[in-house]
Amino acid sequence: MSAEKGHNFLEEIIEKEINEGKFPNGIITRFPPEPNGYLHIGHAKSICLNFGLAQTYGGKTNLRFDDTNPTTEDTEYVESIKEDIKWLGFEWSKELYSSDYFETLYEYAVKLIKKGKAYVDDLSAEEIARLKGTPTEAGKPSPFRDRSVEENLDLFMRMRNAEFAEGEKVLRAKIDMASPNMHLRDPLMYRIKHASHHRTGNKWCIYPMYDFAHGQSDSIENITHSICTLEFEVHRPLYEWFIKELEIYPSRQFEFARLNLNYTVMSKRKLLQLVNEKHVNGWDDPRMPTISGLRRRGFTPASIRFFCDKIGVARRENIIDFGLLEFCVREDLNKTADRAMVVEDPVKLIINNYPEDKVEMMSGEIHPEEENSPVRMIPFSREILIEREDFMENPPKKYFRLSPGAMVRLKHAFIVKCTGFDKDNQGNITKIYGDYFPESRSGQDKSGLNAKGVLHWVSAAHAVPVELRLYDRLFKVENPNSGDEDFKTYLNPESLKIKQGFAEPELVKANLNNRYQFLRKGYFCLDKDSSPDKLIFNRTVTLKDSWKKD
Repeated sequence: MSAEKGHNFLEEIIEKEINEGKFPNGIITRFPPEPNGYLHIGHAKSICLNFGLAQTYGGKTNLRFDDTNPTTEDTEYVESIKEDIKWLGFEWSKELYSSDYFETLYEYAVKLIKKGKAYVDDLSAEEIARLKGTPTEAGKPSPFRDRSVEENLDLFMRMRNAEFAEGEKVLRAKIDMASPNMHLRDPLMYRIKHASHHRTGNKWCIYPMYDFAHGQSDSIENITHSICTLEFEVHRPLYEWFIKELEIYPSRQFEFARLNLNYTVMSKRKLLQLVNEKHVNGWDDPRMPTISGLRRRGFTPASIRFFCDKIGVARRENIIDFGLLEFCVREDLNKTADRAMVVEDPVKLIINNYPEDKVEMMSGEIHPEEENSPVRMIPFSREILIEREDFMENPPKKYFRLSPGAMVRLKHAFIVKCTGFDKDNQGNITKIYGDYFPESRSGQDKSGLNAKGVLHWVSAAHAVPVELRLYDRLFKVENPNSGDEDFKTYLNPESLKIKQGFAEPELVKANLNNRYQFLRKGYFCLDKDSSPDKLIFNRTVTLKDSWKKD
């Protein structure tokens, strides 16, 4: 979040208020996830926005878990959310929970009952929905709408004391059944749920609805700017009605456009379906748009913050190209990723005039973008592995890789010239032969030769076996949410390819925090499934956009 470039509409609002002398102690924002799933890239935008605004304008941000639905929430999700926020590079001022305020919210509800602004309703959920009317037709009042204050207080207390079954009674606000805003037609405030809560256990059996808990929690925390996505714009009049009627701190709600990313889905319900039906390998599958999935795939915190900054903050919904997210991670990894060589589909190149028992150590830059890059040492020997696709028996014009009689430079090593090859009975190349030029060593080249092609390679005797998981977009169409088809019919069958390759020995030192550019292959990171006996690397992204649209 940068205040130096053109301001977004929220920055303009806040700067105007600060210039008017408001918020002398800084603004207070909050990030309020419901702990019923893992955070995704859309949440990352909200995190960067809320924490970024507070950082820019000398304020602070609370992390508040909206834990008002005990049947869907779990401490596993709480811990994963905290981990994701920290990983993105942010620290919250206070860790809070809506459940911290259950007693206060109950007292607020009692206050509204006493004011004649809330009542206990015996109608079923279906009957309440039927009487609400339509956007063009006024609703009808519940037959229980005019219960006395005393009866409502008694019934609400008995709801709390677990005297009724789930669905038998609810508490509703008494506002306006003819309002053009459906959210003001006597919305639900409390429902009965006989379920154990992950923090309060069985202390409560009535739980506040989102619209009653959210604004009041903001007010309790003195939140100055309650920032949420555009679908909550129609909820804002209710947000303001509760605050006005309760006469509490006037927190204010502001809405921005949510992040919509093509080639993916971000509905928690759909993501949960993908996990439960095993279309993916868990919430942190590297094809998932979850923050934990992106982290496992090799995305960096800086790349995601850069992405959120580039897409900006707007009031109008739009769809962001997945390619922009890939561009942002390439930009970051090009500067920070360690370089290494991995051969994916090997064929052996035997250098005839290189001594059989000789091994030389070649030096390769780890960060060639840096002026004084550190180096790694790479063993070079008589037998090396190159990519099968880097040799062609009958090459076309302007083919600059290896072919009979052609010369190429082996990266960080020597120039070699192909002198021959072997084939099997099916016509497959089994071995390639060549001669090297001793005076052509990289960094010390005195040969005067000019080789246009540069190939990566690995010494056969020192090669480390690796598994490469090549990830691509999870869906093969831009909008898998469109049409009448089940969104799962659009899953991309090519979203994961697994290949076995060979790496230079430096990669045995890899850890989960390292990021690599495998030369000519793409950006990779070590996967958590790895073991000392089996190194597994996930492809974060290719070196350039190679996606082919249908």
